[in-house]
Amino acid sequence: MPKYMLIMRGTDESNAALMAGWEELAATTYQFIEELVKAGVFIAAEGLDDAGQGVVVDFSSEAPVVTDGPYGETKELFGGYFLLDVASKQEAVEWAKRVPSVAGSKIEVRRVAGEDETPSDDEGSVEERRI
Repeated sequence: MPKYMLIMRGTDESNAALMAGWEELAATTYQFIEELVKAGVFIAAEGLDDAGQGVVVDFSSEAPVVTDGPYGETKELFGGYFLLDVASKQEAVEWAKRVPSVAGSKIEVRRVAGEDETPSDDEGSVEERRI
């Protein structure tokens, strides 16, 4: 079955609302994860730390440039994900509609490319080259 990532994206406003109601949202999220597990589609779920605590490595110049925090003009930030093993994009979308969230946030649904879809070369896979 294909894997789909449900990518949680929020704005400063939706992230503030999320933090204001964190305890209730955490409880409903744990219930949602239990439903995913019972349905046999759950692979993983993780939330990310505040974007201001991260760094950006920018490859637009000859040498990579590292700066603190998220991109300066970001309107939406990737806040975490659910990884599901479902039969179709439509099933992933149906699960995405049930993700506990707050107004102003979004869930992006993206299929994870299978191993047979990644470019290969005559050198073999990464694992084969390590041997």
